[in-house]
Amino acid sequence: MPQTVAAGLLALVGLFDIAGTIASGWLTDRYDPRVLLLVYYVLRGFSLAALPALFGPDISTNMIAFIVFYGLDRVATIPPTMALCREVFGDRAAVVFGWVFASHQVGAALMALVAGVVRDTVGEYDLAWQVGGALCLVAGVASVLVRREPVAVRALRT
Repeated sequence: MPQTVAAGLLALVGLFDIAGTIASGWLTDRYDPRVLLLVYYVLRGFSLAALPALFGPDISTNMIAFIVFYGLDRVATIPPTMALCREVFGDRAAVVFGWVFASHQVGAALMALVAGVVRDTVGEYDLAWQVGGALCLVAGVASVLVRREPVAVRALRT
């Protein structure tokens, strides 16, 4: 695929990021953020695991569908994550969310490094996409395990 086409597809992901984040904020106001995170991460995991089958020299309908979906889903985790931080940590939510964000960046850097090692070792990225997809499934399950009882309420019980 020519670099300019790939860059255009990445720009489309960014456009759909905006719509997905706004929609996710609306959904977060109405539904359990843990369940939203489960859905977002599981769907993201399946889409990443399927991605190697979509690669090709030309843009296919399936690749466009992936671009749209991934764009809608990619940053959609921010509103429910922030809502959980606010619920559970109260006034300290901003600091906790900062640590969540920083941890995400470290994890992303490690995954990029591992993907490069995988590519150098086996000659392709397919395993990295599949591992990334599997990690998304783990994140989805971990999301529903978050206790929603605020720290202050737990402190009163003890």
